[in-house]
Amino acid sequence: MRRILAAIAAVLFVLATPAHATAPPGPPEPQGLPGDLTSTEVSFRGDGNLELRGSVISAAGAPDGRPGVVLVHGAGTGTRREKLLAEAVAFARQGLSVLVYDKRSVGYSLFERSYPQLAEDALAAVGTLRRQPGVDPAKVGIWGLSEGGWVAPIAAARSSDIAFVILVGANALEPLRQQAWAVAAGLRKAGVGGSLVDRAEPNLYRVIADGGLFPEPYHDPAPVLAKVRQPVLGIWGVHDLLTPPRETPPILAEALEDGGNRRYAFRFFAGADHAAHLTPDGGVTRQPELAPGYAELVGTWVGEATSGRAPEAQVTGPAPVQASDTFGVPPTAWWESAPVQAVALVLLLVAFGGYPVAALVRKVRRRPAVTPVRAARLVSAGGLLAALGGFAYLFYVIMTGGKLSVPGPMAGDRPIIWLALQAVAAVTVAATAVTAARWRRAATRGERVRLGLLVAGGVVFAPWALYWGLLLP
Repeated sequence: MRRILAAIAAVLFVLATPAHATAPPGPPEPQGLPGDLTSTEVSFRGDGNLELRGSVISAAGAPDGRPGVVLVHGAGTGTRREKLLAEAVAFARQGLSVLVYDKRSVGYSLFERSYPQLAEDALAAVGTLRRQPGVDPAKVGIWGLSEGGWVAPIAAARSSDIAFVILVGANALEPLRQQAWAVAAGLRKAGVGGSLVDRAEPNLYRVIADGGLFPEPYHDPAPVLAKVRQPVLGIWGVHDLLTPPRETPPILAEALEDGGNRRYAFRFFAGADHAAHLTPDGGVTRQPELAPGYAELVGTWVGEATSGRAPEAQVTGPAPVQASDTFGVPPTAWWESAPVQAVALVLLLVAFGGYPVAALVRKVRRRPAVTPVRAARLVSAGGLLAALGGFAYLFYVIMTGGKLSVPGPMAGDRPIIWLALQAVAAVTVAATAVTAARWRRAATRGERVRLGLLVAGGVVFAPWALYWGLLLP
């Protein structure tokens, strides 16, 4: 069943995930590296003995005994080191040696990933940076962005070789809850309301997770954070639209303090987005420049943390903007599980598609035509359109909602496509009632079978459409 669901999702997403024996080779050095910096190419073995490649970037003529930091990417398969070049350059100019590496693609995809595995990759990178000339091995820490905010604490909890932890756009909530909120928040920012956001979107995420197509959905960061003993610097942009910036910091602080760690400092940057880059439009567009003072904060705080002077329980900066609260995304009950949903969809397709197929077979065999029932045609066509169109549209929405793409033309706070699907669903239910009355008066056994199959499909369709919000305002 999981393979079937994965195949369907892969077709809908139009994705292809490459697999490599090693990470793809990087360029001789990061492109666009300023002349005041140097770059040393390195390679190391991550989890499963996978070869990973990266660059160690330092200021030219940097003194010995300098601190170092390993950068851990956010979500994405095989993300190249160049994506974090702005951070690497900025931190190197603050006196750090920065190791940034190409992220793995083996064992990592849209449907598969392991945070502990990524943490092992990061630990291997830390070991490599600790051995670099001029780097003080006792002053090497780890920096994690977004998904890296779940990975970096795992690595820090596993090894005392890590001297400090920096988290940017990190999340203290479960990944499934965070992602469902991010897409819903993106839709609401685009002006969407109603059952599409309140019912259909979170339900689809629950079913996807139940089908094994959302990796690490219920990872709980709190127990991991409680094991982190190193100083922690948390950074969020005020306009973070991917991590709930108001809810996350208090949860993260509570988890650290539960473990007895009060050596944390949280900073919010005005005019900044999820990655603490400047944003001119409230987080919709990311500019290449880091928020003013971000790199300087990292340089200063690392100096304090590695000299035993890390601030305690410090929170500074403007209040973050979070328009809506996150919401629970619990595991599905048996009746709404991925296998049951898949079976229901197949039954609907058979029930609604059987009516025109049977008519076509009669025509091919040149059997006497049966007087068509208009309501039955509406049930057949409407049911197929609502079922297939509804799922296709929902998948489109979750793939674009978090990117703040408006899901088609709008009528008030409802996408016209969703309104049309809702109208079709309502017509299908009404036509089912009419068809049921005609089924009772059917003159032949064949007609009773054809109409009965349609009515059965319509009976299943009604609660199915309610579950997915097609029959709700």
